Amino acid sequence: MNAVNRFLVNQRYLLILFIGVAIFASLQSYFGGLKSFVEGGHLYTTYNNYIIFKQSFFHLIHGQDLYAQFVEEQGDLYKYSPAFALIFSILAIMPDVLGLSVWNILNAAVLFYSVYYLPRINLRTKGLILVFVIVELLTSVQNEQSNALIAGLLLFAFGFLERGKYWLATCCVVATIFIKLFGIVALALFLLYPNKLKLTYTTAFWVILFTMLPLLVVDFNQFVFLYKSWANLLANDHSISDGLSVIGWLKTWFNLHLNKTYVSLAGAILFCIPLLRIKEYGNFTFRIVLLASTMIWVVIFNHRAESPTFIIAITGVALWYYSQSENKLNYFLLVLAFVFTALSPTDLFPKFIRNEWMKPYVVKAVPCILIWAKITYDLLFVKLSPRIERQQVLEK
Repeated sequence: MNAVNRFLVNQRYLLILFIGVAIFASLQSYFGGLKSFVEGGHLYTTYNNYIIFKQSFFHLIHGQDLYAQFVEEQGDLYKYSPAFALIFSILAIMPDVLGLSVWNILNAAVLFYSVYYLPRINLRTKGLILVFVIVELLTSVQNEQSNALIAGLLLFAFGFLERGKYWLATCCVVATIFIKLFGIVALALFLLYPNKLKLTYTTAFWVILFTMLPLLVVDFNQFVFLYKSWANLLANDHSISDGLSVIGWLKTWFNLHLNKTYVSLAGAILFCIPLLRIKEYGNFTFRIVLLASTMIWVVIFNHRAESPTFIIAITGVALWYYSQSENKLNYFLLVLAFVFTALSPTDLFPKFIRNEWMKPYVVKAVPCILIWAKITYDLLFVKLSPRIERQQVLEK
């Protein structure tokens, strides 16, 4: 047990683990050969998502529509903002094996250091959070996704808000919005902190800056066209999929075919109701559990949520459990999340179980849905208290 504790409080060992996972996933993808997304279709690299990000920069500087089909180059559409395409230029000009590795290392490192930046949580508990999310991190970086980066930016935003560093906090939140639009939900966290005027004008500054960035390489007409094209893509994308989400769960488990907009609206209302407990804003545990609620919400109410997206939700689950006093129900839900959310896509579950049960019945999402319901209840009706670690001193 002492050896385990020494590992959990050793930042260097855990960093090596995180970077090792990122490099392993990068090399696995790079040397993975070619694959087709449909039988008999065009062949693409195993690291197709990275290619989409990379090519978006070249499409941007060549005056092309970022959101068009480029069948000869990539196996899916680019769905991020025009600003992200420009920011990705630093990686796009690198050789694929290097750019891919740096991209995955960036995702892992931002998540890693954001956990250590969380206030009032001791080193051992931070180690527990990192170990809990490592399997889901592997799933994310194996797909070259940006989700670990988003999770890390949200944690950094919280850490900056707690320390009154509003310029950095709002930058992190706005950055998540310009990567994936659902980061906009994190703006609700600003209600928990004083000086709303500063939060407002710093947010506005970063929104304007990120929006205008593409003007460095495109003219105004192309700039307007790109944002219209992005908006059109997002509008059409809404009806395509149910994803590993509340919508998918209601449809596959209960045969309920509900309007996605109404489900999202109901989820938004439930998410916002705990914000009425203004007297709890001074309670650190309430604030960090609300962050956990945000991170889970943006995944389970995302109709396009895929397995790699769940690094955001599982980080929220870890925050929820390890930031408050323990109880048996919370522990049971944590185990469910680890087994059926983190491990269910892995080879620990036989392929026929994954294909016949886990995927069709969106099992990966269910523990997170249950935990979010528990979080919402606790935020509404429970006086949350911090986790107590014996023989551990909380960091300031």
